[in-house]
Amino acid sequence: MFGNLGVFDRDLFGQMERMRREMEQLFGDWRGASGIRSVAAGSFPAINIGGSPEQVDVYVFAPGIDPKQLDVSLQQNLLTLTGERPLSYPESVQFYRRERFDGKFRRVLSLPEDVDPDKVTAHYRDGVLHIQVKRAETVKPRRIEVQ
Repeated sequence: MFGNLGVFDRDLFGQMERMRREMEQLFGDWRGASGIRSVAAGSFPAINIGGSPEQVDVYVFAPGIDPKQLDVSLQQNLLTLTGERPLSYPESVQFYRRERFDGKFRRVLSLPEDVDPDKVTAHYRDGVLHIQVKRAETVKPRRIEVQ
């Protein structure tokens, strides 16, 4: 019944790597998000979003980009960020691994519905773009004094 338990394939990881390559060849190099709030591996630029009752803060980690080449727009509650990160390499270079992103990018983020598109500021410093979007005054909770 358990006669083959002593026989273990010594090249198990090699076979798994071969299967991964075949799947990649079949479906392409797709690395999907691992959770509902995650983005695909390699998404550029990396983004953190936080909020308070007064505003929403978006931090875009985009080193090596000329801030004049960034285009930030807000329509209703969709924040769109586009730009390009140009990197030049000699043609004779052969890469063994490339992890640094170069080229055009576009990210579209859904912000809370109560943001005010007329009250947006953006500042770029040390490779981080900080976008502040104020919340609309009409939706802020108002304290009512009980007498």
